[in-house]
Amino acid sequence: MTTTHPQIFVNLPVKDLDRSVKFFTALGYAFNPAFTDENATCMILGENLFAMLLVEKYFATFTTKPVSDAGKSTEVLVALPMESREAVDEIVAKAVAAGGTTPREAIDHGFMYGHGFEDLDGHVWEVFHMSGEPPQE
Repeated sequence: MTTTHPQIFVNLPVKDLDRSVKFFTALGYAFNPAFTDENATCMILGENLFAMLLVEKYFATFTTKPVSDAGKSTEVLVALPMESREAVDEIVAKAVAAGGTTPREAIDHGFMYGHGFEDLDGHVWEVFHMSGEPPQE
């Protein structure tokens, strides 16, 4: 039997919820008001794909481990496919214009083009477009 899930909710700690909402709104993302209050918001990434942005103090109530500082260390890379190379470049440009940074230059593997950005809290968002299958050995 294979394990599958109908949805995914990635939970990320943020220092300033309002600032994070403004940042991701500038990138074109929407939020579900039913899961939004002063402690958290539900960012809609796609059909059944969500990122919960939780104020650090609230995020800490869900774990017994220290909350990582994403500006100093990496625990997760969120990778999101885009519909085209242009869409990859466009969202990275929007992120930079909204105050984010790019951790590296774009990479072209032929069959896949990728780039990424760091949000205001240092979380890394990898965005990519696949135009073919990876080379077979």
